Amino acid sequence: MLSLSDSSPSPSPSLSSIASFQDETDNRSSSSTRSQSIGSSSLSPPGTNIGLSTYHADLATSPITGGLESYLNSGMMARSTVSRASGGAFSLGSGSSNSSSPSANYTLGRRVTSVDIDGIHDQLSSTHLSPAQLYSTESGRLFHAGKICIVLVGLPARGKTHIAVSLTRYLRWLGVKTHAFHLGDYRRAYLHPNTDVPDDYFLVNASPSTVIMRQQVMAACKQDVFKFFDIDRGQVAIYDAVNPTVAGRKALVKEFNQHGIRTIQIESICNNGNIIKENVRSVKISSPDYVGWQEKDAIEDYLRRINDKIPHYETVEESESAYIKLFNAGERILVNKLNSGYLANRIVFYLMNIHIKAGCVYFARAGPSTEIRPVYKSDPHLSDTGREYAKKLANTLLAHRHAEYEARAAQGYETPERELVVWTSTRVRTTETVSEFANLGYKCYQRPQLSQMHPGMCDGLAPDQIQRQFPEDVVAHEKDPYRHRFPRAESYHDLAVRLEPVILEMERIPNDILIVAHVSVLRVLYGYLMACLPFDIPKLEFDRTEIVEITPSAYQNKVMRIPIEEYYEDQSTNTSLVI
Repeated sequence: MLSLSDSSPSPSPSLSSIASFQDETDNRSSSSTRSQSIGSSSLSPPGTNIGLSTYHADLATSPITGGLESYLNSGMMARSTVSRASGGAFSLGSGSSNSSSPSANYTLGRRVTSVDIDGIHDQLSSTHLSPAQLYSTESGRLFHAGKICIVLVGLPARGKTHIAVSLTRYLRWLGVKTHAFHLGDYRRAYLHPNTDVPDDYFLVNASPSTVIMRQQVMAACKQDVFKFFDIDRGQVAIYDAVNPTVAGRKALVKEFNQHGIRTIQIESICNNGNIIKENVRSVKISSPDYVGWQEKDAIEDYLRRINDKIPHYETVEESESAYIKLFNAGERILVNKLNSGYLANRIVFYLMNIHIKAGCVYFARAGPSTEIRPVYKSDPHLSDTGREYAKKLANTLLAHRHAEYEARAAQGYETPERELVVWTSTRVRTTETVSEFANLGYKCYQRPQLSQMHPGMCDGLAPDQIQRQFPEDVVAHEKDPYRHRFPRAESYHDLAVRLEPVILEMERIPNDILIVAHVSVLRVLYGYLMACLPFDIPKLEFDRTEIVEITPSAYQNKVMRIPIEEYYEDQSTNTSLVI
C-alpha cells in the first residue's frame, strides 16, 4: 500500500524516498531511527546487525552485480583487517589474511554502521557509484587519467591529513575511486593496541631495529596502495606521510613509476604560527595517537615530533617530479611540471579553494508556509507557525554558538568567536526563515543552486495520483530512488551535480555557515560532508525540531544535533507530498 503522507505511521519504504519535492511535511520523528544507529542502522537489511552503508548499498539495484542479494552472497563484504604473517609483514587492507592463525587478525573498525558516522575511510567496492558521478567505465577509472598516486610532503601539523581527507571526499564525490593511506594507521596497526612507540621512531638517526620497523610499516602501506590499483581498480591513492627527504621521495616516485603509477607530490608549507598552533590542538582532539591523553601532554609530545623532524626536513625541489606547493593552508599555490589533464586540473582547482576549515556547517529546514499542500510553482510566505519557528531557530543557534565559544575560551583557545554567514535558496519561505539573522546584522546570501528538486509532472499530485499516472516510474524509483527521475523532474543525482559550486564554496569559507533549505538539498549536502552512499541520501531525515551541526576534523567530520527548544509541530495536517 503506497503512502507519501507524513501522517502515515509507516510510510512505504519505496515511495517515502521520493518524497522531497514539497517541504511542508517530512516531519516524521527520527529519534527512533537514530537510537538504532549505534548497534544497528535503520537502513540494515532484515536479519542483519550492520547498516547498508557497510554493504555498499549502491549495488543493491546495480545491473552489474545483480542486486543486493547476489552481492551479499559474493563474499565481497570482508571487513577491513590487519593481517600479520610470522615474518612480521602485515597489511591494512580489505583482502584476506596472509596469516594461517585466526588470532593474528583484528578489525580496525574502519567500517561504519550509521549515516551519523563519517564514511570517508570506508573501503569502496570495485563497482562503487558515487553521488555526483557522471559516467562509469569498464576499468573503473575516469577522465582518461590512469592511475595516480598523490604523495603528501610536509612537517607535522601542516595540514597534510586534512588535505588527504578533503581531497578524498571531493574526488569520491565526483566518482573518482580514491583512498587515503595514512602511514600513521599502519604504524599503529604494526604496534598493536596499548603498545608504546619506540622513543627514536620519529628520529632520522634511529636504531637499526626501529629503522627495520619503519621499513616494514612503509612496505605494508605501499603494498596496500598497489592492491588498491591492481585488485580494487582504484584510480587515485593518497600517500599521507611526512616524506622529509629528497632521496626518499625520489625512491618512492621511482617505485610507483615502475608499477605504471603517475606521481604528483603535494607539499604543505606553513610558517604561520597561528595555523600551526590550531593544527596541533586539532591533532590532540582527533588523532588516534592521543586518545585518553591530557591536552598538555599531547601537545608537548606532538611538538617534540615536529622539532625532531625540522633539522632533517628538505623541501621539494624543482628537479623532482610534478608537484604542487600549498603555502599557509591556501594563501598561495605553486604548480610545477603538472602536465595538462582533466583530473589533474580538477585537483589543482579544488586545492585553490581549500582551507583548513575551523568553522562548522549547520543545516536547518525552512519554516512551514501558509499553504497546506504547496506546489512548486507557488512561492508562499511563512505561516504564523513558520515565523515562530524562525525566531526559535535564531535564538537556539546563536545561544549554542556562544556557549561553544565560551567553552573554547575556558580551554585556552584565544581565537575570537567565529563569524557566521547564512545561505538560503531564492524561495520566499527560506529567506523569511532567516529574517531574524538578517535583523541582527548577519550576512545572508541567496543562492539559486540551493533550490529544491524540481518535481516535474508530479507537482501537486498526491501519492495515489502518482501511482495511477506513472506506475512504471514508481517501479523504477523503487529500484533506484537516488538516480531515477520522474517525467520532467530532477533526481537526487541531478541535484548533487547542481550543488558542486556550493560544495566548493563551503570548502573555501573558513567560518561557520548556516544553510536553510529544502530537505532534499540538506540530504545531498549532508551526504557530501559525511561521505554517505547514494542509497542512504534519499532516506536521510531532517526535522524542524533540531539543527544539524557538522564539525570538520582532520580525520573525519563529526555530527551533532541541537534541539530547537520549545518547538513542536502539529503533524495532523501533514497530508502533502514530501518528494
